[in-house]
Amino acid sequence: MLRSLVLAPRSSIVVACVVSAAALAGCGGGSKPAAELPPAAEPPNAAPLTVKPAGIVTKVGKRPEGIVADPGTGLVAVALRRPAKLVIVKASTGKVVDRVSIPGAPRHLQLADPGSSAARVLVPDEDDDTLSQVSLGGRYGGKDVPVGRVVAQAKVGRQPHDATPLGSTGEVAVGAELGNVLQIVKGDKVVRQKRIALQPGGLATIDGGRIIVVVAVKQRVIELYDAQTLERLASEPAGVGPTHVVCRDEGICYVADTTGKGVLVFEWKDGKLDLLRRQYLSSQPYGIALDEKRYKVWVTLPAVNQLVELRARTKSKTGQIIPTVEQPQTVAVDESDGKVFVTGATEGVLQTVTPAG
Repeated sequence: MLRSLVLAPRSSIVVACVVSAAALAGCGGGSKPAAELPPAAEPPNAAPLTVKPAGIVTKVGKRPEGIVADPGTGLVAVALRRPAKLVIVKASTGKVVDRVSIPGAPRHLQLADPGSSAARVLVPDEDDDTLSQVSLGGRYGGKDVPVGRVVAQAKVGRQPHDATPLGSTGEVAVGAELGNVLQIVKGDKVVRQKRIALQPGGLATIDGGRIIVVVAVKQRVIELYDAQTLERLASEPAGVGPTHVVCRDEGICYVADTTGKGVLVFEWKDGKLDLLRRQYLSSQPYGIALDEKRYKVWVTLPAVNQLVELRARTKSKTGQIIPTVEQPQTVAVDESDGKVFVTGATEGVLQTVTPAG
């Protein structure tokens, strides 16, 4: 059962960071050497299923994790880790359209130009230190490209964990988690880069792709960077063990604080980043996806095999709690119809849910 929403005053959060060693680590530990910081948060292990998963469950392959759903093509892309492949699935039928072999295992996926004829999957390959862009069928570089074709590939920093498109510029921001670097890729090349806080994990953008949002999972901070100059615009503590982030374009961001069992809601406004509230949950969140059209955030709770709906306004509150497949690592939303897709790592499955409302 979910606990009630608690909004702590900003001053009390600052005090907590001073008086407790654990809180100091949770507040970023900016003055501590890297070796003294605790390890970054990892997804919790799931309990065995006790409730039948909702919706439709489709077998896709071993160790699925990253997932995206494109509203234009009606395709869902799922990253498999063992062996490393990108599986393309027709959302309406669950039928596998293509399996794309890739050099190493991606953990998370995002979409560039979603809903357009140039839609493609951004695949940060942790093993091979590359960013691949895979077509969902359409046009790229003035040519028709079939589904599953790699249209661009760039060598990037050590262990790229996440990548996010910079609006319609064709550029992509990549966080090299073990390189502690933020890189901007265009096509097959890195065009600019900057060393940033320790272990960049989840990435997102706001303001039409002009500002990059990074969660540094080792240093436990959320940071904002100008996408053109890579100037750091803001840095704030991001909980006890943050992992991933999604943002509404106007500047509301939701951070999964995996260790802290909550979702942190931040707002970028008038040149300042503020923590608005903490949404406490019954278990550790990991996967997070935004349905911007419906003002919803979907969060997976892997340890208890649940998917939780949050109403994605500044005064967020919990909604539906949906039983999932075992070990629900990540989640994606098709904003055209509101369907939600969840990967089940234990059984190698894709779950398709049509939520109420």
